[in-house]
Amino acid sequence: MGTIFERADNAGKPTYQVRIRRKGFPHLSRHFPTRDNAEQWMLAAEAALLSSLAAAKQAHPLPQIPPEPQTEAPEEPPEQRLVVADLLKRYEAVETPKKKGASVEAIRLRALMKTPLALIRVGELTQRDLREWRDKRLKTVAGSTVNRDLNLLNAVLKLALQEWDIAVPKSVFNGIRRPKNPPPRDRRLSAKEEAALYAAIADTRGGYLRTIVELALETGMRQSELVGLEWERVNLPKRTIRLMEGATKNGHGRAVPLSPRAIEILEGIAPQSRQRKRVFPALTGEAVKRSFIRSCKRAKLKDFHFHDLRHEATSRLFEK
Repeated sequence: MGTIFERADNAGKPTYQVRIRRKGFPHLSRHFPTRDNAEQWMLAAEAALLSSLAAAKQAHPLPQIPPEPQTEAPEEPPEQRLVVADLLKRYEAVETPKKKGASVEAIRLRALMKTPLALIRVGELTQRDLREWRDKRLKTVAGSTVNRDLNLLNAVLKLALQEWDIAVPKSVFNGIRRPKNPPPRDRRLSAKEEAALYAAIADTRGGYLRTIVELALETGMRQSELVGLEWERVNLPKRTIRLMEGATKNGHGRAVPLSPRAIEILEGIAPQSRQRKRVFPALTGEAVKRSFIRSCKRAKLKDFHFHDLRHEATSRLFEK
């Protein structure tokens, strides 16, 4: 009547399945961690079936199946209790500090930690969970932001699988449709807007912002590249700035040609800061960002970001 089959669970450990088939009764099947448990339950179940045969002929009652033997559930290994937030925290502590954009990535990781997705156990994470998170996120942010979050989450899960020996389901890496990125920004700065911006900048404290903005328009350099610029990278006789590896967004070094106006600007501030290492000593990217936002607001510039200066510089160079 009863048969015991040996199986293996997801971790490769043996389990034992009992199958009992008897004509006129429902088929019975149970799984047990040991063969002894399986045999005990099988014998008790078969006895219950045999004792109910006579009654079954009269009214066909269902047999009373004995309860499963009480066994202590094996304690879960710590790695099976990990949730996605645990991986995000470890990645922030171990990997993020190595990157140039560490502060921005840390903010993105902490935002991910606050989502319901972060509370799911790593071993139980599915594509459906990712799709639900993606669709909900798309209601509040652009597709490009969701794609950046997906890229970061993908990097965290792959590192956990390949380097931290954490059993991440491989199926979650494939088949998630990425949303379309919005069209690239094409925001130009008109002559009238430029004049209004410089007028607003004149009211700011510190006096550095106009110099930063003008250099951005003349060189096409990023905000972080200008803020961290060192004099040893500036070669006025050769009319170039040499940005070294690690100092740019993509990590690759490049040479930046200097226009006559850029030379004039740098020569104007050289006597003030040449004795220091940086062209703009003690200046931070956050200070530039906040000051630029306030200046744009006073100048009534709509939808204009500091990075648009880089695009404007490239467009003007092409036009020349």
